Amino acid sequence: MSILTEYFRYIISQFRLIDILDIILLTTLVFVIIWFFRDRRAGKLFTGLAIFFAALLLCALLDLRGMNFIFSAILQVGLIALIIIFQPEIRSALENLGGNPIKKIIHDKKSGGNVREAIQHICNAATELSQQYTGALIVIERNTHLGDIVQTGIVINADPDESLIKNIFFNKAPLHDGAMIIRNGRVHAAGCFLPLSTSDEIIKDLGTRHRAAIGLSECSDAAVIVVSEETGTISLAVDGKLHRNYDSKTLCRELYKLLDIEEEKKVKGAKK
Repeated sequence: MSILTEYFRYIISQFRLIDILDIILLTTLVFVIIWFFRDRRAGKLFTGLAIFFAALLLCALLDLRGMNFIFSAILQVGLIALIIIFQPEIRSALENLGGNPIKKIIHDKKSGGNVREAIQHICNAATELSQQYTGALIVIERNTHLGDIVQTGIVINADPDESLIKNIFFNKAPLHDGAMIIRNGRVHAAGCFLPLSTSDEIIKDLGTRHRAAIGLSECSDAAVIVVSEETGTISLAVDGKLHRNYDSKTLCRELYKLLDIEEEKKVKGAKK
């Protein structure tokens, strides 16, 4: 017991303030990594990797030479494999890290009013398209710039209006199959192609539009509105998850929350 006490005293005597900071930073890093992967497609794979490293540690402690040799061989190519497997998640993390929260588009004083007005037009148009069973795919750009997506379509750069949005998604229109990109409160482009999600968790009843909406939300922070051509259901894809059964009011409320914009009633009340 005295040896153990002396050992702990020695450790404490060697402890520095910089070591406390090191432990805090390491704990924070581990927490952020776990939180980031928990609700994403790679969450289950990340759990498998945690089990793999736990098994590797156990084999090292028990001195199982055969298992250690196999695990070491796997570990040598593991880093490259991880980069390939987690490529979408790594890209998403770097894009979110590169975004400047202070200079968000939605906080731009020049475009704040335009974004609020655009949301109202979009929600009204989505509701009318839903009633007409006309399919639509509307992407609201947030911090992650979607220049590569815009290049796949036609740049329009017009004020959002119910008539314009409905005309673009009219089933005989040349751009109706693609996605519309909303940037800074304006219809920036239409007819754009989005990456399809490969997740196995998406229910089979959902079509290409919904997979495209989820796919883009997995690799960016965009909010993607989907109107189903078959059922007229209005859905919203954010952070790789699809939320369904919106109407005009609930969709507006959700978009205001996502874009951190005050609802119109509150703004009017503030003016009084």
